[in-house]
Amino acid sequence: MKTKEKLQEEKAAILKGIAHPVRLRVVEALACREMCVCDIAEMFHFDRTTISKHLAMMKSLGILESRKDGLNVYYSLRIRCLASLLSCVEKVVLGEKVEVVLSPCLCGSLPNDENEEET
Repeated sequence: MKTKEKLQEEKAAILKGIAHPVRLRVVEALACREMCVCDIAEMFHFDRTTISKHLAMMKSLGILESRKDGLNVYYSLRIRCLASLLSCVEKVVLGEKVEVVLSPCLCGSLPNDENEEET
């Protein structure tokens, strides 16, 4: 079982993994639909290698998942609730009111040891 410190380090790594304008834009685009690498690359003025490095890094952290279909690789969000988090962050940046909504995460619940600590 992972220690609380190790869990915090891994959570921080995921948050660092989206802490880049290109990766944020990719996450927001993938919140709408699964996309091929070629479609993601067209969103930017970089070569496909640069985009592939961003995608590979986010996949290694568990942020994205991929599937191969013929010659194409399609990416989708593994952590689907990131879109909601980023929407909330955007409201804060824009100075808008942030509503507290208590709804279950689409990714699943917290591990039991974290739920127990909150009660």
